[in-house]
Amino acid sequence: MKLQNFRRVYRTVDNARPLGQTAKAALAGTAVLCAAGALPILLLRPAVPSQRKSAPFRWRNFAHRGLHDRSGLVPENSLAAFRAAAEAGYGIELDVQLSRDGQVVVFHDADLRRLCGVDQRVDALNWTELRGMRLQGSDAHIPLFSEALQAVDGRVPLIVELKPGSRDRELCEKTRALLDRYNGDVCVESFSPKIVSWFRFHAPELLRGQLSMPRWRFRQEGFSPVQSIVLSGTFLNFLAKPEFIAYSLGPRPLPVRIAQRFGALRFGWTAHSPAAERGHDAVIFEYYRPRTRYIPR
Repeated sequence: MKLQNFRRVYRTVDNARPLGQTAKAALAGTAVLCAAGALPILLLRPAVPSQRKSAPFRWRNFAHRGLHDRSGLVPENSLAAFRAAAEAGYGIELDVQLSRDGQVVVFHDADLRRLCGVDQRVDALNWTELRGMRLQGSDAHIPLFSEALQAVDGRVPLIVELKPGSRDRELCEKTRALLDRYNGDVCVESFSPKIVSWFRFHAPELLRGQLSMPRWRFRQEGFSPVQSIVLSGTFLNFLAKPEFIAYSLGPRPLPVRIAQRFGALRFGWTAHSPAAERGHDAVIFEYYRPRTRYIPR
């Protein structure tokens, strides 16, 4: 090869070298972008429940806080509401939290104003004080969780929501201990990923679920903008590994839809008509009488 030709070839190769470096940089950038895109998906990935764990809860209607009514004659989260739901064949959703002296009680609100007309927090009173409260002016009292379990007696499946507070670990441990002695189908759920995560590691045999709702509702409850985004999008699924996501009825954000496409069961709350059964694996309802079970659509 003549020298001038060799030089021409060398210049061509040498000029091509920066193009190779550019291609490598582009590939590296693409890899970073792919990793960044995959990260949210990894954060959202739930656990997929076995057929055995999910079967008692699939395609069932669950009475929200028991089968109560608007009149208050059968108050929410009362033993009468739980017995009525069990006798009708409905599953039951109920709420548990701790009294000041560490009793697991069934009550939804953090304070007693709405249902008992008393300006006190539930966790500020002992069980003996709470027992004296009457629900919505009726003869019904705030029940212990153990009383609710005894009233249902394994007749229908239960969804137990654990209310987060300052003593989450104690609530988890005591709820688990009571369920260990209960002979019936039970699953647990919470708005707190920390509580759901506790059951992942300490009670993996129980079906567990992440409760969530739209971002604006978390903001109304006093959560920061960042907390609202994280919780409404269930971005902590990688910690809690929920096997179902119980989302408030209405449009679900894309992250939640992705998590459910990965295999998490779809629970919906709170329904006021049978139309809510479409697209849900289980429905939590109130103020109407749906079928106890339904055919998935």
